[in-house]
Amino acid sequence: MADLEHVLSAARAGDEDALADLYRSLYPRFVRYAGAVVPSSAEDVAADAWLDVARSLGRFRGDESDFRAWAFTIVRRRVLDLRRTTARRRTDPVDPADLRDTRETGNVEDEALVSLQASWAIDLITSTLSNDQAEVVLLRVLGDLSVDQVADLLGKRSGTIRVLQHRALRRLEAALRRERVTP
Repeated sequence: MADLEHVLSAARAGDEDALADLYRSLYPRFVRYAGAVVPSSAEDVAADAWLDVARSLGRFRGDESDFRAWAFTIVRRRVLDLRRTTARRRTDPVDPADLRDTRETGNVEDEALVSLQASWAIDLITSTLSNDQAEVVLLRVLGDLSVDQVADLLGKRSGTIRVLQHRALRRLEAALRRERVTP
């Protein structure tokens, strides 16, 4: 996104193109983050979070970095809400991958390749790292959040986030070496 302040201002004023730009920029990241944390409900969580972001745009104040932190705070809260609800009400959810998508899409080959790469990376992160480490890496990479923003979001000290990220990256490096995968 070229000039976030301009896009945000236009979106607040009701410009549908600006709102669509924000959606295209944020929504896929929301889905990937939620998919790593609550795979069976990633689309629902991301959709609810996006609606909250769109409804609350008028109240947001800050720069691009603050905007990403604010948006991912909303996604994380939706994830926590879902976990609380799920703990109270046990269900047997269906994996979204099992559902057929009959919509027409753009370039299917490109979309499939990007999806596979992202899915592979997220699977590696969530299967290799502890929950805390995975969440830090996902928020830093998908959310493009700073260490301080992740610390505020998770209620931890910045030093703790740095240590978690450092250990996570070393574990991922070791896992990639075992798999002999080139970056």
